[in-house]
Amino acid sequence: MKKKKLKVAIVYNEAAPELYKKPTEAETPTGTFVPYFEVEELTPMEEFEYIATKLQKVGFDAYTLNILDNIQIMLDDFHKNKPDIIFNFVELYKEEPQYEMNVVGLYELLGISYTGASAMALANCQSKIFVKRMLNSKGINTPRFFIIKEPKKRYNHNLNFPLMVKPSLEDASVGIENESIVNDNKQLKERIEYILKYFYQPVLVEEFIDGRELNVAVLGDKNPKALPISEIDFSKMPDNLYNIVSYQAKWDPHHESYHKTIPKCPARLPKSVEDEAKKIALKAFKIMDCRDYARVDIRLSADNELFVLEVNPNPDLTDGAGFMRSAATAGHSYAQALKKIALLAWERQLNGN
Repeated sequence: MKKKKLKVAIVYNEAAPELYKKPTEAETPTGTFVPYFEVEELTPMEEFEYIATKLQKVGFDAYTLNILDNIQIMLDDFHKNKPDIIFNFVELYKEEPQYEMNVVGLYELLGISYTGASAMALANCQSKIFVKRMLNSKGINTPRFFIIKEPKKRYNHNLNFPLMVKPSLEDASVGIENESIVNDNKQLKERIEYILKYFYQPVLVEEFIDGRELNVAVLGDKNPKALPISEIDFSKMPDNLYNIVSYQAKWDPHHESYHKTIPKCPARLPKSVEDEAKKIALKAFKIMDCRDYARVDIRLSADNELFVLEVNPNPDLTDGAGFMRSAATAGHSYAQALKKIALLAWERQLNGN
């Protein structure tokens, strides 16, 4: 008797898929810099279809589901198709990142196992301030910081410039730009008030750690493992851009910073630093109750001190980027890594977790 394939629903939310278009030749990067990466963008819909084909090749009955900002679409599909596993890619609902946890809460109410972080872990990691306080309470270094909730005439503090100013409730580097680094109180005031005006949320101000940026991917649930460390190489960054992974560096292939923040994996580090970074990442993963896959971003200062910048549950799983770069270096093919994540979710279902 042929064994039934596990059905995987690849669930995501792109409310206006018709707005995506392929870049034309005229839209490819131009200017005084030489592009490092080719501009060959897939739409999110194409990315998720690609993931479906990879999961199909490793034995799953996989299909994609765009919920289009409409929970009823999701409920109707689950009633009809009865997926065994949800591969969760929903990052926001009705343009609100904070609703990410609510969608996951529905999976839990429906009793369908899903990949990645729980609703509570997503909620906790959404707040950069909460993450910093949790990590600090367990002895993990993060940059010194303060919080601003409303405009003031002066913003008194005892931090050392330069400072990083960013929204406290966003992810994917939203709100982080070259102008986020400030060097005096005038710039600080201007940037704080910009964030308050346009992001409607508390502002996180922290000391900028000038140094190497390390991405530590973690794979697993009950027994997670740190994968080979990837480093963002800033050596080609021009003088007019700070050594940070801004929103443009992550997502805008027409911006110079996108082509000057070059990932290197594995990172060339002293063994003691590598071991300590992995130890810190695993500890942060557990403190924030992550599971299946996450990425912990760490800064290594000039005196080899490690500071956690972010704990990212459910990071980008694009082939060849971010998390998957470390997975590939560890010897996992793209399809194998996706399979591992899906099976971690299925194991929880079998164990009643």
